[in-house]
Amino acid sequence: MKMYSFIKYAFGWIFKILYRIKVVNPENFPETDKPYIICANHSHLFDVVPMVIYSKRKIRFMAKKEVFHTPFLRGLAKVMGAYGVDRGASDIAALKKTIEILKGGDCIGIFPQGTRCSYIDPRDTEPKEGIGMLASRAGVGILPVCIRTKRNRMGLFRKTEFVIGKYLSPEDLAFPELSGMERNRKIARVAFDQICEMNNVIERKPLPPEKIAKIQEEIDRKTNKHK
Repeated sequence: MKMYSFIKYAFGWIFKILYRIKVVNPENFPETDKPYIICANHSHLFDVVPMVIYSKRKIRFMAKKEVFHTPFLRGLAKVMGAYGVDRGASDIAALKKTIEILKGGDCIGIFPQGTRCSYIDPRDTEPKEGIGMLASRAGVGILPVCIRTKRNRMGLFRKTEFVIGKYLSPEDLAFPELSGMERNRKIARVAFDQICEMNNVIERKPLPPEKIAKIQEEIDRKTNKHK
């Protein structure tokens, strides 16, 4: 835990300067010692950084198993609480591991889009229902956060806002009228809609249709690769 705190604060200052990160609505962080899922839109490799820097709780993340093949990265990943996932195999083991971690009292960081969607408005993507399933089975709440930038992607020396949304308690996510996959989709949709709403504050110049099509093609390729 000491090494985690050292890395968090030492590297935190570097990223605050390089990516001009500012926290919005820090009062929305839940005052609870219970575990929860913190979820955000995903457009950059470093999106995990503000989640780690600003979260009051230690946040654990899934990491592809290849990260653990390199001694330095393996050591860093373990210190930061990451755990391995075989992206080419079934997700069942990873989901079970995540539920086990949540029930054990730790918080988890998740990107509901499932892959990086650089320069794309979150409203033009769909959340995966996995976050709903995890919240439902582990009986935990969700804290939506928005990594808000002018280009829908963090960039060096460009302003980045880390916007904390309204905490959704397990009671808020109960939806007793629904069950199974429908409830999972509803939970994911409610959390992700809040992220989209927070992202829409900034007025952006629309991307050319051909660029949107190219980016979407790359997103589809990455998504289908890991199915």
